[in-house]
Amino acid sequence: MDMGGDGLTGVPVGNSGMSPDASATAQRESFIARLKAQGFAGDISKDISSRLVFSTDNSIYQRLPSLVLYPRNGEDLNRAVRAADGHITLAVRGGGTGTNGQSLTDGVVVDVSRYLDHILDFDAEEGTVTVEPGVILARLNAFLKPHGCFFPPTVSTATRATIGGMIATDASGKGSRIYGRTSDYIEAMDVVLSDGSDLHVTRLSADGLEQACAGTDLSSRIHAEVRRVVTEHAAEIQRVFPDMNRGLTGYNLQNLLHDDGSFHLARLLAGSEGTLALTRRVVLRVRRLPKYRQLIVVRYTSFNGTLCDVQTLLPAGPSAVEVLDDRVLARAQQDVTWHALEQVLGSRTSLPVKGLSFVEFVGDDPDLLSEQIASAVNLLENSPYKPIDYKAVSDPDIIANLWTLREKSVGLLGRPDGHRQGVPFVEDTAVPPEVLPEYVSEFRDILDGYGLSYGMFGHADVGCLHVRPFLDMLTEEDRALIRPISDAVAALTKRHGGLLWGEHGRGFRGEFSPLFFGETLFAELCRIKDTFDPKDIFNRGKLAPGGMGHPVDRIDGIPFKGSFDEEIAPELRDAYGLSVSCNGNGACFNREPDMAMCPSYKATKDRRQSPKGRALLIRSWTRLRSLPQDAPDRSLLPAVAEQLHTALDTCLSCKACATQCPIRVDIPSMRSKFLASYYRERHRPFRDYLVYWLEPLLALGRIAPGAGNVLLHNPLSRSILSRVGLVDLPRLRPARLGRKAHINRTWLRHSRGNPDAVILIQDSFTGSFDGGLTEKVHALLTTLGLDVRVTPVWDNGKARHVLGFRRGFGVTARHTLRKLNRIGSFGISLVSLDAATGLMFTQEYRDISGAGLMPKIMPLETFLRGRIEQNALQSRGQASQAQKNPETSFSVISHCTEQASRPESAGDWAFVLRYFGLAAEAGKAGCCGMAGLFGHQKEQAGLSRRIFEQNWQAKITKPVLATGFSCRCQTERLAGLRPAHPAEALLDVLQEQA
Repeated sequence: MDMGGDGLTGVPVGNSGMSPDASATAQRESFIARLKAQGFAGDISKDISSRLVFSTDNSIYQRLPSLVLYPRNGEDLNRAVRAADGHITLAVRGGGTGTNGQSLTDGVVVDVSRYLDHILDFDAEEGTVTVEPGVILARLNAFLKPHGCFFPPTVSTATRATIGGMIATDASGKGSRIYGRTSDYIEAMDVVLSDGSDLHVTRLSADGLEQACAGTDLSSRIHAEVRRVVTEHAAEIQRVFPDMNRGLTGYNLQNLLHDDGSFHLARLLAGSEGTLALTRRVVLRVRRLPKYRQLIVVRYTSFNGTLCDVQTLLPAGPSAVEVLDDRVLARAQQDVTWHALEQVLGSRTSLPVKGLSFVEFVGDDPDLLSEQIASAVNLLENSPYKPIDYKAVSDPDIIANLWTLREKSVGLLGRPDGHRQGVPFVEDTAVPPEVLPEYVSEFRDILDGYGLSYGMFGHADVGCLHVRPFLDMLTEEDRALIRPISDAVAALTKRHGGLLWGEHGRGFRGEFSPLFFGETLFAELCRIKDTFDPKDIFNRGKLAPGGMGHPVDRIDGIPFKGSFDEEIAPELRDAYGLSVSCNGNGACFNREPDMAMCPSYKATKDRRQSPKGRALLIRSWTRLRSLPQDAPDRSLLPAVAEQLHTALDTCLSCKACATQCPIRVDIPSMRSKFLASYYRERHRPFRDYLVYWLEPLLALGRIAPGAGNVLLHNPLSRSILSRVGLVDLPRLRPARLGRKAHINRTWLRHSRGNPDAVILIQDSFTGSFDGGLTEKVHALLTTLGLDVRVTPVWDNGKARHVLGFRRGFGVTARHTLRKLNRIGSFGISLVSLDAATGLMFTQEYRDISGAGLMPKIMPLETFLRGRIEQNALQSRGQASQAQKNPETSFSVISHCTEQASRPESAGDWAFVLRYFGLAAEAGKAGCCGMAGLFGHQKEQAGLSRRIFEQNWQAKITKPVLATGFSCRCQTERLAGLRPAHPAEALLDVLQEQA
């Protein structure tokens, strides 16, 4: 059990959120004692860093829990409920992506995502799958895909949304017009009731319901009370609940009791946000994957026209019609995925594009699908709303990328615009689709009345709209807008026959329940809550009050994140602004093995070791540093600083978060700044200074690599290095190229303007440890008829930057930039080999050069592809020759930093290789776990191996080409084989065919 570092002793009070409370501490310690007595098998965390990480979600709120539990098995949920004993409130946490504070609490967070994430059974004949609540939707669908099945509710947060969380909000998402909501697929549930007992929930016949109501235990009382409510108030339920695809969840009284007398309590539990019971496991029905998928992308000159044309298109029978406004589109063009979609979305038009529709059709009958597409095209041709143009897309990869872009919309609007960013609080309203244009017009009037900008997107075919006004939540003025805008939008939505919460749950918006349920039904909701949970154990303050007198929280009664961030000193806010911008969208909580972000989180499942967790701890650290010395919370600074340092220790500096996070929360850059600050007041370990001088020491090693290897790799040296904290270092292997291969002033002068001249930039890692690659690339370019020279091996300072030696890094960077600018002035193509160090020229070096000019440095594959496309690189017949082993097809996997910053890299290499007759395709893999020196740090060796096994182990069972030095080194180290670089494979083919 993780019980270290108490740090905080209470619950949030007022704005500080960290003030000690002796009674709360005693209550917590008593609860922990009861948990242990019950035999709780999971982890218990009361340290300040864990609690801070769980104090936010994807909403505007921040609420510090007193404790975090990680149940290891289903029985741990029962133990937690029994230990609560009416004094503690439990809030279950899944993906942590709630936009309304659903799982925020000042009590105990029960995180089911760490351990309760198993797929327990799959019954192909019955078409059901049994899962624990922490299973992530994307992982479930990856499991089901080989069986030809999928779980239909398609939420944009699929890579981190858990099934338990989807049940809690009765999630739906794209395609809900034909696929429905999560509750439509619940076959059975095993839940824990408030007395710690188990209840198996399944569809009951009329006789079964009668038996369920006949006893005196809690289960019987629940069934009897719910039956009474839906029977006595059937007419009121029919009157109040809107006739819409999006239902009135939390608590859903519709469709519980059917005409034949059958009854399914799961309809009520779905959408109850953990206020009635805790889910142990669930049996879900699944559907067959459609065989075919088509998409039409339509562009409009106005967003209103985009919305109006939805009704035009519905007769064609699309599975989904999703819309984006121009604000979202403008942000999308800044995203790394845009390059792959420009041909579809970015073709030029003389008219301004103010709206975009994605119209999708799915099915198993290609002829029927063709008819639907033709019908949609005909409707568009005759539309009174005159779209600019439209384009049908059938390529599954492009369709997948387009939907990925749509899924990123929430995060894209969260990207800062000056001091403001899109924030959620009225962001998932739903109205009958036919009134959506009129409703949106009035919604705009509300926001325009406050002078706000905003972005809009959503599921237009079912009338669900996502709106994010841009506010500066660090100011009291903008925070004060939450109340009047929420009130106005709630009234507007009600007037149009819709709902304030269309699919993301109520959370702190529970205070609006009487408006939408009506006083009669709301009173019954309170009775249902009291029957299920008489001691108000479950998620206190949400949805409906029980009989214990705890009121429902109000939207402006919970501290806003911005009120904490406002206390950060301006200079710290400037330096660490990206941490403040993190909106908690949770993209970094994905478990996808082929996504680069975030390797340390995926391997540990510890959210402190994720970009979001680290960003939140950085925010907290900067705030505490900014407080007066006598402020109560200031005493927490040492604990927060140490725990932040520990969380950053496992960051591999892969920089995936700098691009794959929609907010671009660049943790490595902030880590470098933090370490520089942290070690101003502390002694650095000796290893840091050794790494500081690594590149100058490597220069000595390259002079006599044989002697250097003997010195580095004898038993005594390995023992000394191990004590310092470095293990399993690579052997020196510099390039063996003659003087004629190196640049000199004469060659530079004579090659000025020569299109066939090229300079390879030797970085210190490839140049010291993998010089054979430099030799082969030199030979490859020479074989292709180019006049190629290499630079000396230049220091790049990356290790200094990673460790926070910012002054030393600046010295190295400026020295290298001067040399680059000198050779760049000759107009000769400059090419880099190693992805991680090559990308420094467009990333870390920009901070040094500022607005100064810097020569363009191309990755090798970009250079080669450019030459091919310009017809400046003759194929020499290779492309027409059959590959010697045609059954062998290579998968090109680029370095994780390269995947994040240049996702087109692997595709460029595949293009080049195929041009020369080599069968190749773009592959993907997450981080290999090496990341510079990370894999050589003694204390991180185990984590490095775990990351490799997760992301790379399965990849190398097939022929793989790896662009990164780290990837090749790590694979050779841990799997006993070294993947070739794509350039090496290409050279081999050319030499064989010569």
